[in-house]
Amino acid sequence: MNSTSLSAPAYAYFDNAATTPLDPEVLEAMLPFLQQHYGNPSSLHGPGRQVRAAIENARKTVAHLLNAAPAEITFTSGGTEADNYAAFGSVRTLGLKHAITSPLEHHAVLHPLQALAKSGEIELHYVKHDTQGQLDLKHLEELLAGQSRTFVSLMQANNEIGNLNDIAAIGDICARHEAVFHTDTVQTMGHYRHDVQRLKNQFLVGSAHKFHGPKGVGFIYTRSGLQVSPLIHGGSQERNVRSGTENVAGIVGLAKALEIAVRDLASHQAHVQGLKDRFITKLRADIADVQFNGVSELAEHSLYTVLSVSLPPSAFSEMLLFNLDISKVAASGGSACTSGAQTGSHVLEALGCDPERATVRFSMSKMNTEAEVDYAVAALAKLYRPVAV
Repeated sequence: MNSTSLSAPAYAYFDNAATTPLDPEVLEAMLPFLQQHYGNPSSLHGPGRQVRAAIENARKTVAHLLNAAPAEITFTSGGTEADNYAAFGSVRTLGLKHAITSPLEHHAVLHPLQALAKSGEIELHYVKHDTQGQLDLKHLEELLAGQSRTFVSLMQANNEIGNLNDIAAIGDICARHEAVFHTDTVQTMGHYRHDVQRLKNQFLVGSAHKFHGPKGVGFIYTRSGLQVSPLIHGGSQERNVRSGTENVAGIVGLAKALEIAVRDLASHQAHVQGLKDRFITKLRADIADVQFNGVSELAEHSLYTVLSVSLPPSAFSEMLLFNLDISKVAASGGSACTSGAQTGSHVLEALGCDPERATVRFSMSKMNTEAEVDYAVAALAKLYRPVAV
């Protein structure tokens, strides 16, 4: 691909925080369970037992990669269901009266907690943050002081701006105050190592399509000894935690995708961080007054797969993503989960970002190339036109 040409044979896909391409190795692992092995895993006959064994092997794989016990892993339809299960289940089963989160969380966390607060089941508190989106952990400690029976939900990495939170430090604070700590690790699962024996969280979640697995399947880790009521009722699947016939092919694909991600983690991280660094260098060189939201450009403080770019007002600002799409560059303005909404990003609003500036989120994966980065920057630079003074 020519870095100066705008005629690309295919899309330069930089929306991997929304979803990643399926890894060919994952598809190969899934195919037998889409074609030959079709039994219901709850059935006692041979075909049923065969797919039941595949689910349990996948559970053991995920548990091993997290240094967890297989019984601590429950398969779900994805991260949103897992987050809802942790929030509703903890509050209603454990009788928790307080919850703490931040205004920067994904709506899969914010909306359940806000619903519980609206119904009067909890008092909801928000941790303070600075203008770059970094959490005030001293304020978290203050919110927890003197309270008991508290649910805390703070993500490891923000899906829109890429800020990393120190979940080990947050876990230590929560442990000192005997709070139940849930962390949404949807954006970091498969991109960092997670050892639940070193962390002090009660819940941790993953969604396969964020690390080159299939859509529609995820998991939640629940620390041994903690039992909360199901979110979905109607059967005895997943050890009575999550009813419904299991997505067997999806579960097999999730385990394979996570296995590959951990296996190739070092090379994957080096490659993607290199792409992000290249993006930053070229954007600064080609576009005047380019900025980055949060701490997105700081490697040690941000998710290496996400770069949130802030651009000054332009004649193309309102249609920037549309015009990038015409130029065969796929990116987003924030979270894909709200891409059809008429309102702006709640994360950027919470940070006090200038509403006149345009935001583009480029999110990268192991399947992207340097040539695609060069092409995307060239396409953006060509579209960008500063407002005349």
